[in-house]
Amino acid sequence: MRRLYIEILAAAALTLAAILAFAPRVLANDVMVIDAFARASATPQATSAVAYLTLSNRGTETDRLTSITTGAAAMAHLHENKSADGVMSMALVETLEIAPGQTVTMAPGGLHIMLVGLPAPLKKGGKLSLELNFEKAGKIIIDVPVGGVAATSSAQASGG
Repeated sequence: MRRLYIEILAAAALTLAAILAFAPRVLANDVMVIDAFARASATPQATSAVAYLTLSNRGTETDRLTSITTGAAAMAHLHENKSADGVMSMALVETLEIAPGQTVTMAPGGLHIMLVGLPAPLKKGGKLSLELNFEKAGKIIIDVPVGGVAATSSAQASGG
């Protein structure tokens, strides 16, 4: 009987330790990343490309996307297309704030991830990995399918 008691206590302690060890990772569940896709490079000499995704904050606190990194390019930055007096321009977005319950959709002609310094062009049917760093949710790593040069959705990039 005593041995059974010790085994149950040890199992409970190990379970509790495992739960506590993974507790910081639960925050990543507050930010959901969906519908990610990138566009293939238009030419073999292209040194930049774009990626799009949707971020949804399911948590109770505002979170911020503070940086993006990838092995597919020297730099990855958030950019937003803007129109002023009939002239289109691209502006760097330092951080992206996402309020609780808010969904932010990146799409062609608007907010997007600019990939600069490609060592090789992105090819349709390929994939790239993006590391999204959030103030509260921490690091989220996603695989992004590469669609055609004019892809407008993750379904097109995934072949759907």
